Amino acid sequence: MVDLNSFRDLGLAPERLRAVDGMGWTAPTPIQVRAVPAALEGRDVVGVAQTGTGKTGAFLLPALERIVEGGGLQLLVLCPARELARQVAEEAAALSRGSRIRTGVIVGGASYGPQLEALRSGYEIVAATPGRLNDHLRRGALDLRRIRILVLDEADRMLDMGFRPQIEDVVRRSPKGRQSMLFSATMPRGVHALALQVTRDPVWVEAAPEGTVAEGIHEVAYTVKPSSKPDLLLQLLDGPGWDQVLAFAKTKSGADALRGRLERADIATDALHADRQMRHRTRALDRFASGEVRVLVATDLAQRGLDVAGISHVVNYDIPLDPDDYVHRIGRTGRAGAPGTAVTFVTGGELGYLRSIEHRLGRRIERVSLPEYDYGGSPLDVAASGRGGRSRAGRGIGARSAEELTDEELESLLNVSR
Repeated sequence: MVDLNSFRDLGLAPERLRAVDGMGWTAPTPIQVRAVPAALEGRDVVGVAQTGTGKTGAFLLPALERIVEGGGLQLLVLCPARELARQVAEEAAALSRGSRIRTGVIVGGASYGPQLEALRSGYEIVAATPGRLNDHLRRGALDLRRIRILVLDEADRMLDMGFRPQIEDVVRRSPKGRQSMLFSATMPRGVHALALQVTRDPVWVEAAPEGTVAEGIHEVAYTVKPSSKPDLLLQLLDGPGWDQVLAFAKTKSGADALRGRLERADIATDALHADRQMRHRTRALDRFASGEVRVLVATDLAQRGLDVAGISHVVNYDIPLDPDDYVHRIGRTGRAGAPGTAVTFVTGGELGYLRSIEHRLGRRIERVSLPEYDYGGSPLDVAASGRGGRSRAGRGIGARSAEELTDEELESLLNVSR
């Protein structure tokens, strides 16, 4: 049985253990405990684990043990987003510190010149997004015949984004005898089929059931009218402990609007979305990670792979429509066992989405109602206003407070008032 309290029992080389110590990692996570020994044996691995559980280390640690310095491109990691590819490369560089192993990043939104130079110089590790990687393959600038290890990170997200043809092209161009690892937060049918296509007799490891939220995250939902969202967020930001906040907006324009509102309140803020140039997105992430900005407003571009230590709060400024997106978003806090808080704003017409999330989680999320920001006052008052007294929908409910009503009763009362 592997000792969960020590990386030394995973079979890593001394230089890797020194790099782990330098990263400040004190104990392997469950996905690392299950995946690393099998990968060190050269086995293919399919891993399922929630966000923030150390999946990157689970494939980098064993892969780095097999890489030969000066041997050209040997480890290729495909990622769905530029930011994730960049973070994978940074972690690979940190874990290979003290060696001459070189790491490159191949992503869209950046100039081809430096990427071509990196490919020509024979980097041993490349983290890439499928689209730009395939551009280089079509140009003949990249040879995958010496690949020893292929990793598909966040495979479910890559399929959601339509990257399956590019992934299959990479697989076809890679040696048949390679080691393959596929990691995903969820395992829908498409990802399962891809795993069977890419791997050979893999070891299947699962650190937590699909859709599980990391322990230590306090979740709360605030009922709020749409026009009151900015003021509610500003009041919450005045509270203690709101040190590093990641806020999710539904649209790019909404993210920019919220950024402007917070900046006018003298709160250091930046935005991260697909309309911003890559250098601006990189700078926004760097400013957020360094603490130069307190709030990063992002679209779903950042809901996966964003690994910034110390995020105290995730705010679903706009509730996600997909329950799985909720799990991925709030996984940006409470990482590696640290505490965190996830706050979701819910308008009167969004109770159904909240209940879908709760059904996915298998539990109820705590509700908080602040009268000055709620759906225009007490739901009972809203239902009665303009109707000369108790509404038909309110009969039988009695004099209970809004907090005592079920979601169905609240929604019924609100529908009467509309």
